[in-house]
Amino acid sequence: MIRLDSISKQNGLQILFIEASAVLQRGEKVGLVGPNGAGKTTLFRMIIGREPPDEGQVLVDRGISIGFFSQDVGEMSGRSAVAEVMDGAGDVSTVAAELQALEAALADPARADEMEALIERFGEVQGRFESLGGYALEGRAREVLAGLSFSQEMMEADVGALSGGWKMRVALARILLMRPDVMLLDEPSNHLDLESLIWLEQFLAGYDGALLMTSHDREFMNRVINKVIEIDGGTLTSYAGNYEFYEQQRAMAERQQQAQFERQQAMLAKEIKFIERFKARASHAAQVQSRVKKLEKIDRVQPPRRRQAVAFEFLPAPRSGDDVVKLRKVHKRYGSRVIYEGLDLLVRRRERCCVLGTNGAGKSTLLKLVAGSTEPDEGTVALGGSVRMGYFAQHAMDLLDGEQSVFEALESEFPRAGQGSLRTLAGCFGFSGDDVDKRCRVLSGGEKARLVMAKMLYDPPNFLVLDEPTNHLDMATKEMLIAALAQYEGTMLFVSHDRHFLAALSNRVVELTPEGVHEYGGGYTEYVARTGHEAPGLHS
Repeated sequence: MIRLDSISKQNGLQILFIEASAVLQRGEKVGLVGPNGAGKTTLFRMIIGREPPDEGQVLVDRGISIGFFSQDVGEMSGRSAVAEVMDGAGDVSTVAAELQALEAALADPARADEMEALIERFGEVQGRFESLGGYALEGRAREVLAGLSFSQEMMEADVGALSGGWKMRVALARILLMRPDVMLLDEPSNHLDLESLIWLEQFLAGYDGALLMTSHDREFMNRVINKVIEIDGGTLTSYAGNYEFYEQQRAMAERQQQAQFERQQAMLAKEIKFIERFKARASHAAQVQSRVKKLEKIDRVQPPRRRQAVAFEFLPAPRSGDDVVKLRKVHKRYGSRVIYEGLDLLVRRRERCCVLGTNGAGKSTLLKLVAGSTEPDEGTVALGGSVRMGYFAQHAMDLLDGEQSVFEALESEFPRAGQGSLRTLAGCFGFSGDDVDKRCRVLSGGEKARLVMAKMLYDPPNFLVLDEPTNHLDMATKEMLIAALAQYEGTMLFVSHDRHFLAALSNRVVELTPEGVHEYGGGYTEYVARTGHEAPGLHS
């Protein structure tokens, strides 16, 4: 369906692709992987024709419909979420617009003399609309929006009043409703809660078109894709299988290449030693010459390119008292919406509580109450003795000083820390080389999140309250964060939609339901085993 044929592409001084080739076949579900800045978004833009390759060609089969979802959703306002989604449904939305115009024309007395032609055209368009499933379109649009956690009120409300994250869901719903022959999805798992993520997984499993997508959620990737295309050092390499299988194949290929490299290096060293030893002797001149020629002809094996994964040793957190935070008979409402009535909760030292609950159950509200950024209407929230808290929330990113560079932001927080130590810290969170000199105001949402996380974990508090800490983090940074938090000896209370993060770090689950709090010991994996579902809103 889509062929990338010996494409080369350069952005400024950065070479993204060198004579790279790959194919997307009908029915394939492909994960596009590679380090940040490797050219994943550029590849999408070349496929949809927004950017040409410098050399080579991108061949798309004639008549193929392509739906592209990107993080840049543009302006949306003046229509309901349902209308916005239906408007993007390809041919059917064009036909719907003509049908609407014809209905208006038929009701216009000034066009009475055109009535016969209008009625005939209306019949044709109505037939086409029906054959495209137009009358079922609104029902399908609502189904997709409900799957992405929209309430009926949100579906009807002006899309302009929605936050950026919800607008992204509207943009994603447009592509899903369109059901094109090929879907290109750039980070569709960002901004989704756990229920929406699992619904999207199931939707894509039932989609019979071809799919090319990026995602920083390894569990999501694993369940959706059946092939991986890797961008690495300007080349495209295809691997059959899911993400886990790709990782195994890649590790095996690296080990083989390393072994081959080492064998060749040993052989070369032996030959060079012989040449050095006997080059001055006339009796060995022929042998020396023959070996020199042999070495000149050998194809040199390159060592595998190592991904720079920086591990950081975080300082140990000071010890707190045994009771870290206690909520007693907490009532909380927003206007007429009751969030809690008489909530009781105790978090103890070294517990890693993940908070689960459907949309609107009050997960973020619970974290805000604990962090003191919102007050209960009734009841008490009390921190225990010697508790030093660090709170990561999405709004924390707005508190960065826009004029400071990344390095200055870290330096002003930790004036006594050594430069080398702070540079290593920055590298851990994806700021390598000149990235540390970027001003905070030009950072993307993901970069800001990483900087806030770095500031919080360099000298860690003994109680971490984390609201969606993995949003925007790439897989390598996420793995580093999981490894760091696995060694962390303090207490954690967190909300995340990343199942790998939940399973790796939680040892207790607090589930918020309309009937009250349900608690499960043993973490997320045990919760799934005991309840038979991966999220509170889904029952298998």
